[in-house]
Amino acid sequence: MATILRFVSRARRTAQSSFAPSRCSIFTTARRLADPWPLPGSPEHLASTETPSDEARIQPLERPNESLGTLRARLVYQSRKRGTLESDLLLSTFARDNLKNMSEEELKQYDKLLDEPDWDIYYWATGKRTPPDRWANTALLEQLKVHARNEGKVVRRMPSL
Repeated sequence: MATILRFVSRARRTAQSSFAPSRCSIFTTARRLADPWPLPGSPEHLASTETPSDEARIQPLERPNESLGTLRARLVYQSRKRGTLESDLLLSTFARDNLKNMSEEELKQYDKLLDEPDWDIYYWATGKRTPPDRWANTALLEQLKVHARNEGKVVRRMPSL
């Protein structure tokens, strides 16, 4: 009986000393590898959301006979329902403040801007990435950058549809 007790206690000590540290080291090592949800604007997020230049883009639908009212309504909806909260807030408040004063040409340009990927628009507007040549010196993107800076420190909320 004493032999069995000595064997069990020795086995328990061996198991505790060899198992516990390796188990802890697995969890601490896994935590250090990478953040699964990097914050927008962080270098990790900027690198992971960059749109490849050779990516095949889906061509948007042509709408040759769309009325101005329908165009505005569609742009309001597309500004509000982007897919990322950051883009939704930025573009929907921009649309609420500016779409009613835009000309038809400016509305068509805004429509083309909305065909770009969400994170690209967000980072161009916030100045984290340089926009491509087709958007670099446009008045629309400059307006969006001013809106994104929010120099008046206005608390913004999603507008209703």
